[in-house]
Amino acid sequence: MLEKINGIVIKTLDYGETHKIITIFSKNIGKFTAIARGAKKTKSRMAAVTQPFIYAQFFVYMNTGLSTIQQGEIIDSFRAIREDIIKTSYAAYITELTDKLLDSKIPDPYLFDQFHQTMTWISENEEADIPVIMYELKLFEKGGFAPTVNRCTNCGNLNLPFTFSITEGGMLCTKCKHLDERAITLSDSLAKLLHIFSSVGLERIGTISMKPENQNLLRQILNNYYDQYGGFYLKSRKFLDQLDKLK
Repeated sequence: MLEKINGIVIKTLDYGETHKIITIFSKNIGKFTAIARGAKKTKSRMAAVTQPFIYAQFFVYMNTGLSTIQQGEIIDSFRAIREDIIKTSYAAYITELTDKLLDSKIPDPYLFDQFHQTMTWISENEEADIPVIMYELKLFEKGGFAPTVNRCTNCGNLNLPFTFSITEGGMLCTKCKHLDERAITLSDSLAKLLHIFSSVGLERIGTISMKPENQNLLRQILNNYYDQYGGFYLKSRKFLDQLDKLK
């Protein structure tokens, strides 16, 4: 059946001499894969609409297996992203993470909205570290391995201060921090922010500011946490790690 679907291209793969296999993240269908016939031809109407990061309205023959894209119309090309290597690296990271962690054809309108808002933020702003962290935490929850950030993961204590334990899967209170001698000490404000970032949508955040050392600490925590529980190698993260070192 032919369906009209708004979605963002998160992965492309050449197929044969002229075709592409496209993975799209949409609000109503979730993540799905479809073939775009002739999309590799430079004069094809499908060439532009099947590029990475394109937000478009697709007309798709949906099948239980591989679907077929009949045509598409660009809604937002996110031109600013594709013209800036740093923005491109952020977008490549969240699209790869989305592709790795989401099962196919399971709709999640809220997560799609957060993904779209994060892409828009990356396109329109110079700093994207915090929105990316916010989206990551929501993806971790969708993937079933989100850290416990609102209470002690061992005893449930809600009272600050907390340390963050990779091995224990989240926050540890003062009484339980002995469970992990390598747990990372967090200031009360940073512990509160980590909870906010995991539970609040990007649309509810106005101007976001954080000390560079705190941003770097959260990035270190999430990278190590993903390495422990994520299960998928992320090619796009290597370049982001290099950017963090330059900062």
